[in-house]
Amino acid sequence: QVQLVESGGDLVQPGGSLRLSCAASGFTLDDYAIGWFRQAPGKEREGVSCISASDGGTYYADSVKGRFTISKDNAKNILFLQMNNLKPDDTAVYYCAAGEGRLCKYGMDHWGYGTLVIVSS
Repeated sequence: QVQLVESGGDLVQPGGSLRLSCAASGFTLDDYAIGWFRQAPGKEREGVSCISASDGGTYYADSVKGRFTISKDNAKNILFLQMNNLKPDDTAVYYCAAGEGRLCKYGMDHWGYGTLVIVSS
């Protein structure tokens, strides 16, 4: 059974940093497209970053390019999202997701329950 458990969300001041983690079980990270999404209050869920399994390509939303970095520890089966220079607009619930289609463009099939990030002074 595929399970994704996020952690690392917190209250942080603008300009600060956080690292989110997603512990995966029931599958191997290398076999799935894996990524981060977020949903801010009153807004639709949006993609933040993703790693495709087939070609290892990484993708970032324009709003986070240069500030966020996605990575994974294959030995521990954990996905990370390093977030630097955080802005109030980054406030959201962040979700980890995995797609059996191996490419990010095919969408996600499994979702975690999310971790809350609040950027505020």
